[in-house]
Amino acid sequence: MSNAPATSAHQPGLESLSKSFEPAAIEAHWGPEWENRGYGVAGFRGTQAPKEGAPAFAIQLPPPNVTGTLHMGHAFNQTIMDSLTRYHRMLGHNTAWIPGTDHAGIATQIVVERQLQAKGISRHDMGPTPAEARKNFVSKVWEWKEESGSTITNQMRRMGDSVDWSREYFTMDPKLSQTVTETFVQLYEQGLIYRGKRLVNWDPVLQSAVSDLEVESAEEDGAMWHIRYDLADGSGSVTVATTRPETLLGDVAVMVHPEDERYSALIGKQVNLPLCGRTIPVIADDYVDKAFGTGVVKVTPAHDTNDYQVGQRHKLDLICVLNLDATINNNAPEKYRGLDRFVARKAVVADLEAAGALVEVKKHKLMVPRCARTGQVIEPMLTDQWFVAMNQVGQGDATGKSIAQKAIHAVQSGEVSFVPENWVNTYNQWMNNIQDWCISRQLWWGHQIPAWYDEDGKVYVARNEAEAQAQADKV
Repeated sequence: MSNAPATSAHQPGLESLSKSFEPAAIEAHWGPEWENRGYGVAGFRGTQAPKEGAPAFAIQLPPPNVTGTLHMGHAFNQTIMDSLTRYHRMLGHNTAWIPGTDHAGIATQIVVERQLQAKGISRHDMGPTPAEARKNFVSKVWEWKEESGSTITNQMRRMGDSVDWSREYFTMDPKLSQTVTETFVQLYEQGLIYRGKRLVNWDPVLQSAVSDLEVESAEEDGAMWHIRYDLADGSGSVTVATTRPETLLGDVAVMVHPEDERYSALIGKQVNLPLCGRTIPVIADDYVDKAFGTGVVKVTPAHDTNDYQVGQRHKLDLICVLNLDATINNNAPEKYRGLDRFVARKAVVADLEAAGALVEVKKHKLMVPRCARTGQVIEPMLTDQWFVAMNQVGQGDATGKSIAQKAIHAVQSGEVSFVPENWVNTYNQWMNNIQDWCISRQLWWGHQIPAWYDEDGKVYVARNEAEAQAQADKV
């Protein structure tokens, strides 16, 4: 063995290695270099043209919202997608990873509205008419998108994602907007899209419906108010427990369990609704938990999802007592009209106490639903919305399967597979219990519902205004 000293990194012709990885310099160099060489271009090994007979592999990037920046979750799943794409590209497959960004209707509108609010301007102030204000606001959003909307794609470039940037899409691009309209009209013509008045998650500040995915429920400190409802015949009373006393203004019944011996003799009788000067019936439904609270619950179908289902079963009236901004409307007694929902709660509780109808108040932990975008407490609101019918068979569909059934069959038949396989159970549970999907939002930024209305309120769904007018002329 030689006693000569080991080769030194400082000898001429040898470069020293950094003691730590320096991603900034490496990413800044290799990301643009790979893109310039066209390594991510869709096709056969970056040649743009597919190879006949070669297997195909494609990923459509789940589009991140244009409003934000990538986080570790994005970096993780994009690394997996990038690895899969590079692997199949090296195998000689016709490979495509298609990038894009989502217009993020709610999030983007909130960002721009807050910028305007900082200047003391509301979006409603941006034009002499609602139509002009909306037009000018949307133009402002496009300006913001052009200035700030490339943050995410620049981050992806720095990460070296081997996507085909020549095929980049934005969900509000004219081509995609046209596809959205065409799809909407086709589904409507097949009877798979309809307009109806149903309870939805409502953000009273945003004044829009929001999806279940945009609602975050967390446990908060609250109270359980026990309220006495006197029987109309003077024979006694029942005590109702509620966490939302202001909604009693819209009560249409009180409810007990049909097997609860404590209250079986009261079923079918009437009780006086406190503060409101009207009577409501005592009904029986097995939805009631006999062991919870007093075993008697109030029924307000227009302001609670479960109560809505009860109301449908028992054919009860729907009395909405909230305006879209969550103030009390004219269906409530006059003294509460115009009050904010939480101000009204305090007023109702004070009046119940003054009337001797407030039995007791107990501290109570409850799950409070809030909009993930605004932080506002969500109200179940009865409004006209557009829905996709998930469990209905489309007109002229020879398969005899609904959208949900087709999706379930695709997995059961092996056409679509999950990795890992245990996620099939979660998927099936979700699909077998899926409800009609609310697709409308009351926003100015985003795809507009392709529907026009005449003076009588009749709806015409069409690809453009001229087509809608032609439909109306035939009526």
